[in-house]
Amino acid sequence: MQLSTKHLLGIRALTREDIELILSTAEQFKDVLQRPVKKVPSLRDVTIVNLFYENSTRTRISFELAEKRLSADTINFTASGSSVSKGETLLDTVNNILSMKVDMVVMRHSASGAPHFLAQHIPAAIVNAGDGINEHPTQGLLDALSMKQALGTLEGIRVAIIGDIMHSRVAMSNIYLLKKMGAEVMVAGPPTLIPPYIQEAFGVKVVYKVREALEWCDVANVLRIQLERQSQPLFSSLREYNLAYGVSRRLLDGLKKDIFIMHPGPINRGVELDSDVADSGHSLILQQVENGVAVRMAVLYLLAGKN
Repeated sequence: MQLSTKHLLGIRALTREDIELILSTAEQFKDVLQRPVKKVPSLRDVTIVNLFYENSTRTRISFELAEKRLSADTINFTASGSSVSKGETLLDTVNNILSMKVDMVVMRHSASGAPHFLAQHIPAAIVNAGDGINEHPTQGLLDALSMKQALGTLEGIRVAIIGDIMHSRVAMSNIYLLKKMGAEVMVAGPPTLIPPYIQEAFGVKVVYKVREALEWCDVANVLRIQLERQSQPLFSSLREYNLAYGVSRRLLDGLKKDIFIMHPGPINRGVELDSDVADSGHSLILQQVENGVAVRMAVLYLLAGKN
């Protein structure tokens, strides 16, 4: 089987069959990662450039590790300290890199739609590693794999996405994916951080009380407050946010059931999640990190036309 698309620009463009293929391939690669020798020669003839115009630690390292595990040749590019700071355009930068015979571009950019623009202008396969407030497809896929492993299925599960929905590309990829796979989705957080159109446009439930969301869901995916994307104050203070919308151990202990807690990272401990929740037996956060490498291996492998 092969993907129906040449690029991974977002979950919105994937079919349900594409998602199932990526997740099943990732589970096979996860088995590979448990071996004493964790490297396979699958992409030995493929050159990949990691093109990061935005700061990233977890995603960039995860992609680099996935590429190394697949034996690909990699080039790492960051905008700071490059010709971008001298005024070079995105297209010029990429065309210069492509002249080095690159097969695939993994790209993170602060502008929504930047990977889609590239895909229209260059022949290499593009993997979106996060574009503005649009999508972060590999995060959505690794979140889905983590939920599937914990609950056995995605069909019919209840997922609450809590926090800064307005500025989160993770939220959008999760919503697209979970709805395609038959899950129920609720968003929760301050009214100022939830787009007013989201219920009608995406068919998700909306609540403004975290306790109500936790009582409803099987999994709570708690998002980071993205102060760097907020042009004006949208809540009074981080302390007030934690008191009203943070997930605490006391809140979880008050539920009549056990739920799983997820977070795309990095965690603002004591703001959206208390430490005794992030480090508890309810948490899938470390599984998410581990699944990130396997999912990104699967995406690169499938986009390279390997099967």
